Amino acid sequence: MDRYKTYIVILAACSMLLASGCTGGQADSQAESEVPNIVQTAAPEVKLSIKSTDVPKDTVLSTPEAAEEPSFAQLVDTYGDLGLIDAHNHDASAMQYLRMEKSWTANKVRNVVLFGDVSEPSAILTDVFSWAAYQSNPDLYIPYFSGFDLHDPECLKVIKNNLEKGYFGLGEIAAASSYSPVLANVAWKASDPMDGYFPQIYDLIAEYKAPILLHIDPPSGQPVAKLEQALSEHPDTIFIFAHINAYNTPDEVDRLMGKYPNLYADFFAGYSVYNPEGGLRPERFIPVIKKYPDRFMLSTDSGYGLEGGEEKAIEAMYRMLDLLDDAQIAQMIARDNLLNLIQAQPATETQLKAIAELERNTGNSYGEKLNKLEAGKILAQVIKK
Repeated sequence: MDRYKTYIVILAACSMLLASGCTGGQADSQAESEVPNIVQTAAPEVKLSIKSTDVPKDTVLSTPEAAEEPSFAQLVDTYGDLGLIDAHNHDASAMQYLRMEKSWTANKVRNVVLFGDVSEPSAILTDVFSWAAYQSNPDLYIPYFSGFDLHDPECLKVIKNNLEKGYFGLGEIAAASSYSPVLANVAWKASDPMDGYFPQIYDLIAEYKAPILLHIDPPSGQPVAKLEQALSEHPDTIFIFAHINAYNTPDEVDRLMGKYPNLYADFFAGYSVYNPEGGLRPERFIPVIKKYPDRFMLSTDSGYGLEGGEEKAIEAMYRMLDLLDDAQIAQMIARDNLLNLIQAQPATETQLKAIAELERNTGNSYGEKLNKLEAGKILAQVIKK
């Protein structure tokens, strides 16, 4: 009998002797017959509180309890009250948001940043859809827009008019794309984040405190160098790096976030949690998220590239919240960071004029110093009536 087996046999025999109060020895055959029972009854007593972020890279946890993960339903039950916001959603395309509303309700997704197609003429129509969705349910939708040609000076008028109307941000905008099968060939994509009228766009949206959600691939080389130029030269503009974790490293994300306080991170949870191309090790990003907890937000990207689609992407957002293992940071990442950007936007002149007219016609007062979110809800409710 090898040393390992002998050790187990002796351990088993000693345990039984201690339990019975006997002082005599027992045969190896009897002791061996008891080993499975000892192992089986001892295992459930092991209590582990180990998170995947606490163990070295190559450690394998073989205890069944350590490998268990909460179900999707359990995660929703645990974190659903945070008021999760999906910060990047394309469901205005073909009005797909209509089929997702039940799922968002069931999975306690409280708000959706909604837009459709990206940096091409068809986006003009999907921008209309995102606005229509917002008018139908301003408590759920946060509309962005992407339907403008940044190489045409008329884009500045389009952007100003849309922001005045009540859209909350620009995006998703193809600021550079070499490899995306969807965006590499769109008509209105930029060569880099300083191409075309981008500098004037950045200055304009800073006046409205509206963010711009930029698609940049690859997330390295010249595209990122130009992003850094934009961040440096337009410090009052809020930049959101779309799916910053895609084909990127935590170290590079840390470098950018540490250098530029006007850079925010849209974290496509599904890519890191469920897409093999993302490495299936989302815990690698937890330290950098915790380092900049006020500038990260979670998104589904409408489930792009995921088996299971948008539902799986929502589950991934909850799994990232669980990995954080910090209730305060989870609240910030789930909701507060994005909502703070929306609530900081003042009501526009166009909105205030419409509300003043409404007050004259109804005799009602809607208060002073409204922000864009409050003004937009007032006007949307009037339209619904």
